[in-house]
Amino acid sequence: MKRSATILWFCFFFTIMPAQRVLTLEECRDMALRDNASLAAARATVVQRSAEHEAALTNTLPKLQLTATYMRLGRELSILTDDQKSALSNLGTNIISPLQDRLTPFAEAIAPILQRFPDLASLVTRIGTGAQNFAEALNSAGQGVVDAFHTDNRNMGGAALLLTQPIYMGGKIRAYNRLTGYTAQLAGEQLRSAEEGVLLDVETAYWQVISLAAKKKLAEDYLEMLRHLEHDVELMVKEEVATRATLLTVNVKVDEAEMTLLKVEDGLALSRMLLCQLCGLPLNTSIVLADEDLDDVATHTADPMGDTIQAYANRPEIRQLTLATYIYREKEHIVAADFRPNLAFVAGMTYSTPSLYNGFENKLRGNWAIGVTFSMPLWTWHEGRYKRKAARAEGLVASLRLQDAKQKIALQVEQCRYRLTEAHRRVALSLHNLERADENIRISNLGHHEQVITTSDVLQAHTAWLQAHSEKIDAQIEVRLAQTSLRKALGTM
Repeated sequence: MKRSATILWFCFFFTIMPAQRVLTLEECRDMALRDNASLAAARATVVQRSAEHEAALTNTLPKLQLTATYMRLGRELSILTDDQKSALSNLGTNIISPLQDRLTPFAEAIAPILQRFPDLASLVTRIGTGAQNFAEALNSAGQGVVDAFHTDNRNMGGAALLLTQPIYMGGKIRAYNRLTGYTAQLAGEQLRSAEEGVLLDVETAYWQVISLAAKKKLAEDYLEMLRHLEHDVELMVKEEVATRATLLTVNVKVDEAEMTLLKVEDGLALSRMLLCQLCGLPLNTSIVLADEDLDDVATHTADPMGDTIQAYANRPEIRQLTLATYIYREKEHIVAADFRPNLAFVAGMTYSTPSLYNGFENKLRGNWAIGVTFSMPLWTWHEGRYKRKAARAEGLVASLRLQDAKQKIALQVEQCRYRLTEAHRRVALSLHNLERADENIRISNLGHHEQVITTSDVLQAHTAWLQAHSEKIDAQIEVRLAQTSLRKALGTM
């Protein structure tokens, strides 16, 4: 029963343990190019600049624009004043009333006559009734005039459809098209530069992991050798052929070796996390590198070939600065275009309510228009000359930066070559020293076993052995890093 429970526990343990992922250098490079966050941002910038260039190309095409507005006014506009409205509405009354006032004395004077002649009385009555009807007709006509001038324009709306075709803009459109094309290419070169930087970081982190993994094995072997020596010294102390002080010295060395191993393990864990971050993997991903199990890092690989001229052609920094000179040249053209004539063809349709095309109407009425627009600055106090001078100075700065970058790249290539040559020499010397250290520790162990060599001499031999192996690892890793740096300098990452 206990055995079955143990088997089940081991099965569960290995099930929940994350499987280690074995990665080669090429796989790390591919993952970094595909999943690195900074490269994703650089690719988004390339898409942005390309879209801006495509948008700039549309500036030569006719543009059609629709504009519509609606407003609700708080007060109504009135063409007539209140006094004018009142006068027009009572036009007949205002005309007849003064006449009636003047005819009243006349009617009183002819009253006896109307009594003697009744037929005349009916005639006068009809005349008065006709006057009253005339007054009402005038009042109605005046009210009609008031109503005709009633606007009711509190609801106002309008729409315009405008077509614009640039004819000549001083060369600004062509210059802007070229400028955005250069910026799109610049974004591509920036992406390439970022990719090379990430690849350099990936290879550096990769070989750092290899170096620390090798040093971890070396520290473990060194600790095992010291523990074996510690065991021998303990036996010698029991046999009273060695002192307690000698044992304490060995104990101190064992503790130092354990602390060194702990530091190497911590550094190795952090280096793996850095490599995971560069490759776009979660930091807690368990990875093992394909070159960790190698006893020796291969240094016989072919060194990168190329010269300074090739570096100038390949390095994205040179292309970026070259494109920058083109961009500043186009900026100078754009500045100059601001002070040249501009000519454009325009056509459009406009609609509004209320409208005035058939008197004042609360209806949507439209009209069309066609023509050209022309503008040209006449006097700007030499503003254009100063701006062109500033733009030309920017272009000169970019050219000087390009020359400076070429000199620095040439120096960088030579520095990387010297570094690689020195690294190869260090490998040869470290291998020679390693042979001596291995032989020295073999003789020291035999002599200590025969008690003809002191423990302090053995510890010195162990220290020399550790240093020789460590220098060999550093020298081999330095060769690979120097080769990577030279490829970066030559632009062949």
